[in-house]
Amino acid sequence: MNTAQELLPRDSGEPPRRVAVTPELAASRVVAVLRAHAAEHVQPVVETLAEAGLTCLELTFTIPGMPSVLARLASHMPSGVTIGAGTVTTMAQARAALDAGAAFLVSPVLCADVLAYALDREVPCYPGAWTPTEVATAWRMGASAVKLFPAGTGGVAHLRHLREPFGDIPFVPTGGVDAASAAAYLEAGAIAVGVGGRLIGDALTGGDLTALAARARQFMAALPTG
Repeated sequence: MNTAQELLPRDSGEPPRRVAVTPELAASRVVAVLRAHAAEHVQPVVETLAEAGLTCLELTFTIPGMPSVLARLASHMPSGVTIGAGTVTTMAQARAALDAGAAFLVSPVLCADVLAYALDREVPCYPGAWTPTEVATAWRMGASAVKLFPAGTGGVAHLRHLREPFGDIPFVPTGGVDAASAAAYLEAGAIAVGVGGRLIGDALTGGDLTALAARARQFMAALPTG
C-alpha cells in the first residue's frame, strides 16, 4: 500500500513554477462565484457586483456557452475588475476559458493537466483540495493558492488544522461561505474566500439586483480590515 508521502510529486529540491495570486483577489480577499444554469442574467449580475465593489468574479462551466459569455464580459470589464473561470476540470475547458480571456482558473478538484496548462499559459490556477495530501500535492505542483473545498464540511476549524503544518500555503476557502464565516476564515489565515449562493441569492434567475447590490456591500463591510 502506498504511503501518503509516496503519493506526492517528487521534491526536486527546486521551488516549483508558480504564478502569483490574482492581484484583484489578493486585494479584495473575495471571489464571487457565479454558478448558473442559464446565461440570461449573468451580465447584469456581474455588472451589479462590480459596481458594489467585488473586483474578482468567477463564471463556472455550469453556465451554457460559458466561454462566449466570459469573452463578451471580459472585454468590457472596468479597470481593476477581473473575471476568471470556475469548475474547470478538463484541458478542453481550460483552453476554451483562457482563449476567451479568463484571468484565472479554478477547479473543485486537483487536475494535474489543468494546473500544468495554466502554468504554461502563465495564468493563476486554484485547484480544489480538502485533505492534507491533496493540499500538499496541489502546492508542490505549482498552485497559486489552494481552494479549500468544500470549506463548509470542516469549517474554520479545518482550515486552522491545515494551517498548522501548511502555514506557508495560501488558502481560499469556498463552499457554504457567508459573511460571518468569511470573516472567520480570513481571521484564521485564509488569503481570500470564495462565495456563491449566500451572496448571489436568486439574482441569476432574475432576482432583485438592488437587493444583490445591498448584500454585496454588506458582505464586504463585514470583512475584517487589514
